[in-house]
Amino acid sequence: MQLHLEKTHPLVIGAAVSVILCSAVAAAALTGLIPSAASQKSDALPARTAAAPCDNCGTVISVREVQVTPSGSGVGAVAGGLTGAVVGSQFGRGDGRTAMTILGAAGGAYAGNSIEKNMHKSTAWRVTVRMDDETHRTVSQPEPPAFAVGDKVRIVEGHAQPLPTDARR
Repeated sequence: MQLHLEKTHPLVIGAAVSVILCSAVAAAALTGLIPSAASQKSDALPARTAAAPCDNCGTVISVREVQVTPSGSGVGAVAGGLTGAVVGSQFGRGDGRTAMTILGAAGGAYAGNSIEKNMHKSTAWRVTVRMDDETHRTVSQPEPPAFAVGDKVRIVEGHAQPLPTDARR
């Protein structure tokens, strides 16, 4: 098989070269041949560095465990509605059968939706923090907190995180 480059459009050749170069650079970056631009935290801080004020810090004033019930996706309602309609259609005759089918579908949809929501129920912890600026913030997190009432915390992306011992004031 021979390539006839004299008939190939220059833009196609340029695009092919670009794809090859980009692929080579990406492969080199992924394999570590090109150094990363990520910064690393230095453990050696100057001894005279004063702690900067923390805008997102405060003291935990309450921690509550709560049950979270999500809204249903509709799958339970549909399945329950169909089941209820089939069961309801087994009762009555004529208009009575139609009414029982409709009632069965409505009842089944309600029951199916409730069952689906209860199956996906989860536990969350609501943490109320009195911030250093005297305001109050409440955050909800899916995991048990690693701190207690009275501990200093920092709010980061909607979650409370304990402050390191040396950063507590």
